[in-house]
Amino acid sequence: MYDIVIIGAGPAGLTAAIYARRAGKKVVILERGAFGGQITFSPKVENYPGFESISGTELADKFVEQTLSQGADVEIEEVIGIEKTDKGYAVKTEDGNTYEGLTVIIATGAKHRHLGLENEERFIGDGISFCAVCDGAFYKNKTVALIGGGNSALQEAILLSETSKKVYVIQNLDYLTGEQRLQEILSSRGNVEIITGATVKAINDTEIFSGITIEKTATGETTQIDADGMFVAIGLVPENDAFKNVMELNQWGYADSGEDCLTKTAGVFVAGDCRSKQIRQVSTATGDGAVAALAACRYIDSL
Repeated sequence: MYDIVIIGAGPAGLTAAIYARRAGKKVVILERGAFGGQITFSPKVENYPGFESISGTELADKFVEQTLSQGADVEIEEVIGIEKTDKGYAVKTEDGNTYEGLTVIIATGAKHRHLGLENEERFIGDGISFCAVCDGAFYKNKTVALIGGGNSALQEAILLSETSKKVYVIQNLDYLTGEQRLQEILSSRGNVEIITGATVKAINDTEIFSGITIEKTATGETTQIDADGMFVAIGLVPENDAFKNVMELNQWGYADSGEDCLTKTAGVFVAGDCRSKQIRQVSTATGDGAVAALAACRYIDSL
């Protein structure tokens, strides 16, 4: 029996584990994939205190190292549900295992949003990517399309522009939403073409990825863009469906919880990008992790 079962090993979950272990609680972290969460897809982080500039992967590694040094247990498992028991909660995994805890912290984060195009799933990993750090090298001296206009998208585009022959940045709004400084850097790159007010309507080839068809929102005019690959950076989708029996979800699927990280179920807490909030940054995720862990510790101590 664990004191706290933490679902998810992003910045929120790892921070929660650090705080819980420092409070002397027995902790296990369950993570189905890569440790570090979405921050590992960021080529450069320049707004996290203590680091003037650091890659997302390096920052995630530091989180993981500190968590493991505190003595938290870690298991590679995909959680499929939570059930109430006489002593606390049973967290069930896809592999058929059960982890029992007095409390649970849900910190599952969110996954990359897809465009919803025909054949899109088929080309993921073979023409379509979500991470320039991971896959940008495959498109050296080639042409790529970057879909999105926020900070993450612009950072990805800047990174791609350093090695790719041509980078098309395509934004569905009539303007980019990323920081002005990032826009200025991108605009100064001679191999970058920014197209706003346009959406991707189709992938041009069903056998080999060869480009996309875009449509101007205002006129309905379509244009084919030849490209060797496409990087998608249009936001995230929460992964909370498996836990809707223990916490309320809003219309977008995020946990309907405030800054106290509480849920409708006593002993179950939620932290990080899977929670309803206005700002989703590494710093807000770590803040959630601390709040949720301390709340869980208070709950345990009150039993």
